[in-house]
Amino acid sequence: MNAVSSKPLVVVESPTKVKTIKKYLGSNYNVAATVGHIKDLPSKEMGIDIEKDFQPQYRVIPGKQKVISSLKKEAGDAEDIYLAPDPDREGEAIAWHTAEVLKKKGRRFHRVLFHELTETGIREAMKSPEALNDNKYHAQKARRILDRLVGYQISPLLWRKVKNGLSAGRVQSVAVRIICEREKAIQVFRPEEYWTITARLSADTPPPFTAKLAKKDGRKLTIPDEASAEAILSELAGQQIVVEKVLRKTTRRNPLPPFTTSKLQQDAIRKLRFSAKKTMMVAQQLYEGIELASGEPTGVITYMRTDSTRIAAEAAEEALKLIREQFGEAYAIQRPRFFKNRKKVQDAHEAIRPTSVHHTPDSVKSYLNQDQLALYTLIWKRFVASQMQPALIDNTSLTIRIGAYQFKASGSTVKFPGFMVLYQAAEDNDRPEPDKTILPDLPEGTVLNLDGYDPKQHFTQPPPRFSEASLVKELEENGIGRPSTYAAILSTIQEKGYVEKQKGYFRPSELGLIVNDLVVKSFPDIFNVEFTAKMEDDLDRVEAAEIDAKMILHDFYAPFSSELEAADQSMLSMKGVGASTGIKCPQCGSELHIKVGKNGPFLACSSYPECNFSRDYTRDEKGNIQIIEPVSEDAVDKACEKCGKPMVIKRGRYGTFLACSGYPECKYTQSASTDVGGQSTGVKCPEEGCTGELVERRSKRGKVFYGCSRFPDCKYAIWDKPVNRSCPQCGAQFMVEKTTKKDGTFLMCLNPACGFRNTGGDDEAS
Repeated sequence: MNAVSSKPLVVVESPTKVKTIKKYLGSNYNVAATVGHIKDLPSKEMGIDIEKDFQPQYRVIPGKQKVISSLKKEAGDAEDIYLAPDPDREGEAIAWHTAEVLKKKGRRFHRVLFHELTETGIREAMKSPEALNDNKYHAQKARRILDRLVGYQISPLLWRKVKNGLSAGRVQSVAVRIICEREKAIQVFRPEEYWTITARLSADTPPPFTAKLAKKDGRKLTIPDEASAEAILSELAGQQIVVEKVLRKTTRRNPLPPFTTSKLQQDAIRKLRFSAKKTMMVAQQLYEGIELASGEPTGVITYMRTDSTRIAAEAAEEALKLIREQFGEAYAIQRPRFFKNRKKVQDAHEAIRPTSVHHTPDSVKSYLNQDQLALYTLIWKRFVASQMQPALIDNTSLTIRIGAYQFKASGSTVKFPGFMVLYQAAEDNDRPEPDKTILPDLPEGTVLNLDGYDPKQHFTQPPPRFSEASLVKELEENGIGRPSTYAAILSTIQEKGYVEKQKGYFRPSELGLIVNDLVVKSFPDIFNVEFTAKMEDDLDRVEAAEIDAKMILHDFYAPFSSELEAADQSMLSMKGVGASTGIKCPQCGSELHIKVGKNGPFLACSSYPECNFSRDYTRDEKGNIQIIEPVSEDAVDKACEKCGKPMVIKRGRYGTFLACSGYPECKYTQSASTDVGGQSTGVKCPEEGCTGELVERRSKRGKVFYGCSRFPDCKYAIWDKPVNRSCPQCGAQFMVEKTTKKDGTFLMCLNPACGFRNTGGDDEAS
């Protein structure tokens, strides 16, 4: 046997890492990749032996036999195999499965954890390999088994009761529930009127300023209506205006910790308009290796799946040195700043930080693409800022007495910017920007001039819908999912059609509302936020060797199987009876029910088949059902452009459309809506600055294409039919409808860097 085949083998997860690791380990090692998981539960059966303590029946994933053969060839007669998939639970499972397929008499397996793909990080990890982690693997298996038990047993129930192809996921369904409950809170919200009164004031010392009415006789004041506001204005008339109290103080604002996974996603969503999925994809590229000046790949950030804010002391020292060099001593703290983790945080990895602060954004920008540079800059700045001096904010607050009433005015200025010269978070309203209102320097007792009062009517606002950023925050704060799963959760709930993103905010689809109501009623505990959070904690305890995984599975399955059996009998059939609406059938007076057909939810008379009334419907902002009356054929008044036969109204997967009555001989279709210059698709033209819409057109040879309604001013055109749904993977504003013999009709993203295809696929939520 030659020397090559007996070299130690290093097995990683991603092919991208192979080149980076080979660079630093040299010719003494072979390096190969599993290309993700090589084993999983079977796709066409549950694959769990419930009677034998939930024994999983792992199989080689179809198509991975070639990968395994390649691994065996690379291993040759090597006595030492270094298993180096990602340092998390999924990576641990890949390491175990790799060890199983490469097991050989006399062969030793070592677990290697690469927290950063740099020369130091790789060499240090190889010097101190560990044993395979039983507890981490058991935690991953338990999660996979739990997800399979839920998905594989509730999904067929939904097929029977609602619609074929539906699925339920143990964690994803809870995310859908959170969105549905927020939507219902918005629907039941009733705005309440209130008023504010602002005084426009001035003194001998400029500038003029405004103050808001806050109290009467020292008590907080609420102004419910216009009459109350007018009464207060009457009492204020002619009263002397005096500065009663002046409060000046300087506050310190400390920098935020370096990024955890969820905070990185939130900031990237808000600042860069990345989706959570895109954020993780780009972060993975930065972690796995970028070809820098040397021409060899180097990981420029540490591992990107973490909920820890811990940082290495040497990294903090390196940042402090750079701060002193680039910003001066005034901006550097004396000693490194370290951050305490929240309770129950897994501290296996550091926070997300640059592997070297000397890889400044300017120095690496020529080696990164636009997305990589944007995300790297965010990570670099947040980390370096975490080691800078606090910002000092001068705050001034004035209390102004006008008769029995007290008005408040406040303003602030930045005395010393500290870390804010480098980084300010786009997190939320928890850390508001300094109020830039400038107040005059006034002593107490100053008499002010009145320039006028501004009474204004307001109404309380409903709770906001979730954006990607606020949903990630909600999931994190409620303990739903873990750093590695947030992006997958957000993608899955959109791909399954349970929620839609409109103008950047999640709304449940009608199907999502229906399925959520059914599963929550039948499985109140399993899809409960607190229950799911406790399950996440239990899985963490398995990893920490505090409890046994089998105990968790038994405790979960006993009540679940009972609820499953009951649901089989009691869950409402949306194919049969349907859900009552309280709305009378306009044809016979019986009640209309919501049913679900192959094209989605619709209204049908409960007296069917005696009465065959049915209609599409929508809901208004309050959740009230609005019947959609079909356009009559006379109103359409269109002939098929292909064969001349009358066009008829039909309803498909993506809404109402016009179809030739000569189908199937003639398959010509058109959008049901019209616009100047062609049939409108409802999709805005993607060309920057263009205000047109994409409309259906025909080429000189009669072939349908879609071009901008502002032609010839805008010449954007595509062949595929655009559909007004944003891409759940990259956030592109629309996708296109394609049809192939293999996959039928599906949606696809036109972004070549994304390539998302919604072809249905596995019914089980991953």
